[in-house]
Amino acid sequence: MKNKFQLPVHDDKATIGRKSVAVECEYPLGGTVSGRKHNRCVILPPNVPMIADSLERRNQNWIAQANSATDLIIQVGDSSFHLHKLAMVSRSEYLNRLVFQKKINRESAVDILNIQIENLPGGTKTFELIVKFCYGWKIDITSANVAPLYCAAHFLEMSEDLEEGNLISKTEAFLSFLILSSWKDTFRVLKSTESISSWAKELQIVKRCSEAIAWKACANQNASSFNCEYVECLNVKTSNMNNSEDSFDAWWFEDLSLLRIDHFIEVITCIKRRGIKSKILGSSIAHWATKWFSQVTLGLDKVTPKHMTLQLRRVSTECLIRILPTEEHSVTCNFLLHLLKVGAMLKINPELLCVLERRVALILEQCHIQDLLVKNHGENDPLYDVAVVLRVLQSYVCGMSFNPVPKLHNVGKLVDGYLIHVARDANLTMESFRSLVEVLPQNLRPCDDNLYRAIDLFLKAHPYLAEEDRTDVCRVLEYHRLSQEARQHVMNNDRLPLKLTTRFVLLEQVKMGRSMTSNGSNYRRTNTQTVIGVSKDFERRRMSGQEIKMMRKDVELIKTQILELNTCKIKLQKQLKRCSC
Repeated sequence: MKNKFQLPVHDDKATIGRKSVAVECEYPLGGTVSGRKHNRCVILPPNVPMIADSLERRNQNWIAQANSATDLIIQVGDSSFHLHKLAMVSRSEYLNRLVFQKKINRESAVDILNIQIENLPGGTKTFELIVKFCYGWKIDITSANVAPLYCAAHFLEMSEDLEEGNLISKTEAFLSFLILSSWKDTFRVLKSTESISSWAKELQIVKRCSEAIAWKACANQNASSFNCEYVECLNVKTSNMNNSEDSFDAWWFEDLSLLRIDHFIEVITCIKRRGIKSKILGSSIAHWATKWFSQVTLGLDKVTPKHMTLQLRRVSTECLIRILPTEEHSVTCNFLLHLLKVGAMLKINPELLCVLERRVALILEQCHIQDLLVKNHGENDPLYDVAVVLRVLQSYVCGMSFNPVPKLHNVGKLVDGYLIHVARDANLTMESFRSLVEVLPQNLRPCDDNLYRAIDLFLKAHPYLAEEDRTDVCRVLEYHRLSQEARQHVMNNDRLPLKLTTRFVLLEQVKMGRSMTSNGSNYRRTNTQTVIGVSKDFERRRMSGQEIKMMRKDVELIKTQILELNTCKIKLQKQLKRCSC
């Protein structure tokens, strides 16, 4: 239950001139409102010049029923309040001035005055409470309406200069009590200021709430820590964006995630000033991104007009990047990649995109494959967004000259593992895959076996690629950079382009020829193949000239057979084209 503050209580027998007397005040035993007990303060009516029997509503009209007729109409939004000048001007310096000016400009002083109030904080609901207060009726002040009421009291200049115990002092006292005593109500107050943002900032409500939240959060920063689940920004579904063992989920993350971006920034700034751990700060920012971007993407944000949604996302993303803690490991690589994806899609400030790219590139050597996985959710999109990883790798290559060789090899292994993971996706385009394959220089890989495996998986997932495209994808494969096992697989792999397998067969024959020439071997030939076996007893002897000639003939025969196969293939392709026409 929310905290409730009551003032003043209307007494039907009250008379003009009755003095204010405090009867009872009750406050909760604990600082947080749990629903078992709430704040309550009951006060008898202060001195009021006029008592209204009731405040009736008729459609959009509010009419104060009293012994005398109403002589003042105040228009607030779409509602009209038929009131008495005496009751209202005695509490509001602002209304006092307007009524005085109206009287000066009118010939008759007895006519009903019409006043229109624009931009009143809180609108009609808040003004209804103010009217009841001015007539001496009981009003209920809660954490949800105290901020609009406080701002409206300042707007109408309802200060102690006019009457002791006026609305500004009453709301100020309750507001201070809530901020100091109740964590949940502080958030309710902060949420209630979203519609009165300028007034709330000018009157320091946002700052006071933010500092109170920061103080309580930092005082309990070691109270608990759990694994934190992050969400893909701008994606409909959620996923575990942080696999780090050092992730945190402080008890206050969920409450902060309900705040609007400007209030969230204010709170985070206050928390940062108090020196909270950078990992906790980074986790809270990621948790907020989870909640907020999900609401916008799922269409749960009903308040923001559609034409403003894009701009709001852009501004929010830029703000998040600017407030990220700079300490190492304060935020995960995966979260930074999601943020980079969002920023690229929204076309935010290019300098901020570069900041993210460089930051991920700096920690790339410590990353795992799972850290690079950023999902897409479009029907025809690849499962993972490889473009965002490509941007980071390009940034890494630009600055890799400063890194030692072992770290470079770590990145090469990481990228090859990533390629193996994404190559199975049938929606991954050849251009994207080829760009990932070619982005790293050759010296970053001590061996190309994993690269070959990734290419093979890609060709398996894309069986309808043309021969030219398959050749284009495989052009990075070099015979001398593969292990013997991988070479054997290449020569027997019918998914690879024929030109590549032929080259590998010839190179293998040459290698075997050199090996036999230097080490000696047993050699025999069948009708379909040449079988070369190295002698098990490792006897060193030179091959005879006849054996070498026979090997050369075999190589030439293989070349001739390959050419014939290519000729047949071309003829068959032409025939198929004619049949299809």
